[in-house]
Amino acid sequence: MEWWATLLAVVGGLLLLWALMVALLWRARPEDLTLREALRLVPDLVRLVRRLARDPEVPRGVRVRLWLLLAYLLSPVDLVPDVVPVLGYADDVVVVALALRAVVRRAGTEAIGRSWPGSPAGLAVVLRLAGVRLTP
Repeated sequence: MEWWATLLAVVGGLLLLWALMVALLWRARPEDLTLREALRLVPDLVRLVRRLARDPEVPRGVRVRLWLLLAYLLSPVDLVPDVVPVLGYADDVVVVALALRAVVRRAGTEAIGRSWPGSPAGLAVVLRLAGVRLTP
């Protein structure tokens, strides 16, 4: 197989993976989440992590991990470089989800709710990302 055929197969696979991820996220989103709120989710997440890292009520070990998370997110060095379509940002989402799950286990959902700068629908997405089951 020639190099261009391999490249085409890889790009096709990544596009298929991207489409699947978008479909799953769309299906899992809260019904009241608007497109505007979805676009604000990433900046709100960064502000949330920064606020939690400064919150004296959050255990010190959790705050240290959150500062390390911010450094990782701002660093140009990633597990998977961001120039790789879909996968470059997917590793960041996985790292943020794992960090949020650790924060919820140690500090509780109250800490996230207290520090959340965005909308209630955005908070519902973040809590779902952190593994918190929301009761309807």
